[in-house]
Amino acid sequence: MNDQLVLFIQQLINGLKIGSVYALVALGYTMVYGIIRLINFAHGDFIMVGSYALVFTIPLMVAWGLPPWMAVFIAIVGCVLVGVSTERIAYKPVRQKGTNMSALITAIAVSLFLENLAQAVFGAAPKMVGTIFNFSNISLGNVNINGNTLLTIAIGVVVMIALQIIVMKTKVGKAMRAVSEDKQAAVLMGINVNKTITFTFALGSGLAAIASLMYCTMYPQANPMLGYMLGLKAFVAAVLGGIGIIPGAMLGGIVVGVVESLAKAYSATLTGGIITSAFSDAVVFGILIIVLLVKPSGILGKNSGEKV
Repeated sequence: MNDQLVLFIQQLINGLKIGSVYALVALGYTMVYGIIRLINFAHGDFIMVGSYALVFTIPLMVAWGLPPWMAVFIAIVGCVLVGVSTERIAYKPVRQKGTNMSALITAIAVSLFLENLAQAVFGAAPKMVGTIFNFSNISLGNVNINGNTLLTIAIGVVVMIALQIIVMKTKVGKAMRAVSEDKQAAVLMGINVNKTITFTFALGSGLAAIASLMYCTMYPQANPMLGYMLGLKAFVAAVLGGIGIIPGAMLGGIVVGVVESLAKAYSATLTGGIITSAFSDAVVFGILIIVLLVKPSGILGKNSGEKV
């Protein structure tokens, strides 16, 4: 196996790893948008909340003789509380009395509030996250794969399959799909729309906590701005796959992760050093622009005329 093929396979695996994280975060965006047509720009900051929860609870798990990864359950509780509180305090009043523009501004304001609150409470300096998993490398021919990488990909796949089962097979999942299709008709069918929306926020926030576990496994530190770029890339993934479409969010996350990883690996080589790996973010956002020009509804989205 030649060196170029080994490099390609290695970067493809790395792309699947970070893409799994983007997919989980994108699912939070797309579920909320599918239900109430709101881009929850604070969703990336829920991951930041989860990362700080891991910072303080992993040492407790170790002190109690428990596996460090069990701290994710406390992170899930913390993220769900923040997500549900945000929906009840900030989004619900605006949803009932405001406009789409005021809801969007509220989402941006919530994001800035959480970031600045974290900086005031924890400081601007990054805090290290303790070791979560410690698996040995696996060798497949000339390709060396980090065991944590495979576990991260596996966690992402399992969570995405579980989410699909919840949405497609359970009663609350059917309620979510009904509210997404026609809110007024769902009310007439006896569905409690407010409870369904709250559950959607709780589910998306729980996914953010799991994403924080996966992300901190790769980059073991927490800082107030952790969710900013991560949230933006996940938003790109959601739009790329088709905002409001759950399989689209999964596909978009994987595509963004793979493209970013390959761009970092080959940008300097293919351009003779003119473009470095630092421009990988520009490549990701550039692809989004191209896709939106060609197919504005995203890869799996369907073009539909807007009622006036």
